[in-house]
Amino acid sequence: MQSLQEMSFDFNKKLKINFDGGDLSSDSGLLLYKEFDAKLGITKTIEDKINIIDPTFHHTHSNHSVIMQKVYQHLAGYHTDDAADDLQVEPTMLRVFSKERLASQPTISRVNSKVDEETVSQFQDVIQSLFDRVQLVKPSNGFIFDLDSANFETTGSQENSTFNGHYQTMGYHPLFLFDGLTGDCIKAVLRSGNVYTSSGVVEFLEPVLIHFKERYPHCPIIIRGDSGFALPGLYELCEKYNVHFVIRLKANAKLNSLAHELEAKITRNLGITSQPCVFYKEVTYQAASWDKERRVIIKLEKPAGELLFTYTFIVTSLPSNAKNIVKTYQNRGTMENFIKEGKNGFAFDWLSSHSEHTNAVRVQISVLAYNFHNWFRRTCLPDKVRNQTMETIRTQIIKIAGRVVRSARYTTFKLCSSCLYKGAFWQTLSNIQQIQVRIT
Repeated sequence: MQSLQEMSFDFNKKLKINFDGGDLSSDSGLLLYKEFDAKLGITKTIEDKINIIDPTFHHTHSNHSVIMQKVYQHLAGYHTDDAADDLQVEPTMLRVFSKERLASQPTISRVNSKVDEETVSQFQDVIQSLFDRVQLVKPSNGFIFDLDSANFETTGSQENSTFNGHYQTMGYHPLFLFDGLTGDCIKAVLRSGNVYTSSGVVEFLEPVLIHFKERYPHCPIIIRGDSGFALPGLYELCEKYNVHFVIRLKANAKLNSLAHELEAKITRNLGITSQPCVFYKEVTYQAASWDKERRVIIKLEKPAGELLFTYTFIVTSLPSNAKNIVKTYQNRGTMENFIKEGKNGFAFDWLSSHSEHTNAVRVQISVLAYNFHNWFRRTCLPDKVRNQTMETIRTQIIKIAGRVVRSARYTTFKLCSSCLYKGAFWQTLSNIQQIQVRIT
């Protein structure tokens, strides 16, 4: 029989503490995510679409249940595989998976060792299928697809982790596509650390455009990207599928000459002083590598106290006026917030495996957890907590203390009576249970 360790505090000897409180959980809010999971069919989709070739199939911990365990670990903030060992008898997790014991770290490592390039494609299919299902619950009127890359620094001997001259670090250089209106991650791919920002972007984007044009023919699509994506092949791809684009151009001698001419006219005609001012102008321009002329917006801005104008060049197919196009481009800054949330809240960049395939799948699992939460957040959470970061939502909604009480017929989670967010909890559960979606 194991003796109970109990200690008192020096500041108050009458105050004692031990770990004999019974079957308690600090993550009771995960039950809300499980309810949403059941409504949306996330676990079922993983089971149907992820087929890992594994001769050593584990009957207690199937591959799809191990994957979903990792997803729920990310939701609760337990990002490392090693955390599974401490969570094996966590009361909420056990009820989420209807198990007596969760998978351990070695079991997760077994699954990690079996994944391959096809597994990555299967995850991308899962994410797209679930996105389409969310559209049945909360449809969009249009999409603004933001392209961007990121620097995932590594410290070990990971395959294809190479030196990136721009970031001056060893690591990976993944490519992401987010919906700028909802924050959903549409697609992600892990790439070697030394590839250029736009490397492979046409092949990356084309299947997405085909799917969205077929599935959502009446929803307009805009592609946004910084100057790293100023690629003729990308413009041609957008034009092929009748998709608008707003992409920043790098300055060159010809564009600067056009801007200088405009600045001279403005200065001569308006007598510009030291007051801050902004002007917009559109021109027709064809770079040497382009197959035709395209519309380019020039923004000339002189900040307060500055003597010279700064220039911004944007190539676009949008019919909006120049000022609105610049504003549309500037809103792509939300993309950086999405990637930051993915890193801070869901460990996008925790890629510790030697195998590149394993690290690529780690990214997909993190993206799935990010999307799972983002769909949950925007369809189920009350307004007052909906726009918080994952760290805050985790504190308010997931990290709720609960005691598990069993009877002959029921298992009851008795949650913390003094919980500050019980109103948000009940409203979220009600919102989930009102969702009607057909799972096929």
